[in-house]
Amino acid sequence: MNSKSTILLAASGVLLLSGCSKKLGQFQADYFSVNPNPLEVVGDRVPATVTARIPQKFFVKNAEVTVTPYLCYGDKETASQPYTFQGEKVRGNNPVVSYDNGGTVTIPVMYQYDSEMMRSELQLAFSVVQGGKQYVLPRVNVANGVVATAALADASTVTPALAQDKFQRIINEKYNADIHFLVNQANIRDGQLKTVEMTDLNAQIRNAAGDSTRRIEEINISSYASPEGTLDFNTRLAENREKSTTAYVKGNLKKDKITEFGELTSNFTPEDWEGFQKLVAASNIQDKELILSVLSMYSDPEQREKEIRNLSSIFDQLADQILPQLRKSRITASINVIGKSDEEILRLVQTDPSRLSADEMLYAATLVDGNSDRLGIYSTAAETYPNDYRTLNDLGLAQYVAGDYAAAKASFERAARIAPSAVEPQMNLGLISLRDKDYRQANQKFGAAAGAPELNDALGTYFLMTGDNAAAVKAFGNAKINNAALAQILTKDYSKAKSTLAGVTNPDAMTYYITAILGARTNNDSMVNTNLRQAVKLDRSLAAKAAKDLEFQNFNISAIL
Repeated sequence: MNSKSTILLAASGVLLLSGCSKKLGQFQADYFSVNPNPLEVVGDRVPATVTARIPQKFFVKNAEVTVTPYLCYGDKETASQPYTFQGEKVRGNNPVVSYDNGGTVTIPVMYQYDSEMMRSELQLAFSVVQGGKQYVLPRVNVANGVVATAALADASTVTPALAQDKFQRIINEKYNADIHFLVNQANIRDGQLKTVEMTDLNAQIRNAAGDSTRRIEEINISSYASPEGTLDFNTRLAENREKSTTAYVKGNLKKDKITEFGELTSNFTPEDWEGFQKLVAASNIQDKELILSVLSMYSDPEQREKEIRNLSSIFDQLADQILPQLRKSRITASINVIGKSDEEILRLVQTDPSRLSADEMLYAATLVDGNSDRLGIYSTAAETYPNDYRTLNDLGLAQYVAGDYAAAKASFERAARIAPSAVEPQMNLGLISLRDKDYRQANQKFGAAAGAPELNDALGTYFLMTGDNAAAVKAFGNAKINNAALAQILTKDYSKAKSTLAGVTNPDAMTYYITAILGARTNNDSMVNTNLRQAVKLDRSLAAKAAKDLEFQNFNISAIL
């Protein structure tokens, strides 16, 4: 062997020893750990972190490795973002792994969730570039399955915002008229009985007495004296005005043959300082602030009158403009207007809806139980009152509950065009966006719906579907609905979740399925079996879901399925 050959052989030995020319060995599964394992849905995604711990003398110095995490399920596979790291002698900006010491590499993983991923494998594929050549190493399986409990969040179960009716069966109306008296007089002058307001008051009382839809609840007489003169005199004067007015009212009721008028009550105020103060405050009298200050300084009626009379120039204006208005009796009739009965409203919805107001039609929908019946009433209401946003919004609500989301969206959009500032259509359009997983639009619409009573449930579901489980729990508060219990399970508040599920008013198949999951997480075999059996009874499709659900992997549920 010549000296040149010896040198080349020696050089080759150095290369082999330094780990630069040999191929990279096969990665082993125990080099990797995955958090969480199994993977878990958060919102509508499957995030995870793969940590690679590369041993010493493994990663050759001139190798560059690209790792592609694949989630494999059925005959499909979905790739996450590739991640590249390199040896010490590779020129590049990727993380470096030492040949002598090994190293740790963190690989982020993210997938858009698909229901078929529940039974799956997380595999790492390796592509190596070394010395200008490229080769592939065998894949490594590092995790199995996806816990998909978070994916049970369901926007379609959120109750849309209802635009409430303002129907009142009994509406109280008050009519009044004043009888004014001359100074120090209590007799009623004929002219005071012929004023427009007195004529109208008497007509309202007569009409109510002869109308079965109206009922006179009370007629009240309040009599006053102006606050000049002695208290004793004013007391007798106000009392006499009360008596003369009461006598007039009784005589008029008798003349009109009105016997059903509820209760006739009367009272008098000797010195109407309160009325005096209000009239002065609303007047244009010069120095009225001075008068008001006197009233605030003195509480004794006689002292008040004395001080005000001392303001001689002002008192003349009071005697001319203010005091005459206080010498009066006020007659007030309280009349209840009685609306249509429930039976009549429901009959008219079917036979002659034009005879119903929008509020009566919206109220009618609250009198029926089934959503299909409500849908029919709201459809009629929207046809009869197409410019009332409430009829369109509530029609959309019934369409949403029926699962006709395209029609619901159209109704909500029409309602929003009619009343852009109304919160109910905005919230409901947010629900439509949430169902479509347009989270940006949903967030915008929910922001415009502040004040809608149903908004918290919608926000809680939004946070669930976007992966903020803690915010979802806060938004739901004490709501007793499936989505609220789901948020509590995901934040491991199992005690509260149990209470929430027990409080669901109308439990459905998903209520029982979520309760079975709670049983699994609390290792309660009886809770798993009892509730899963009821869930499958109500919705047979849940059997296939349960068979793949990793929540139940440690329980024998074969007899249920």
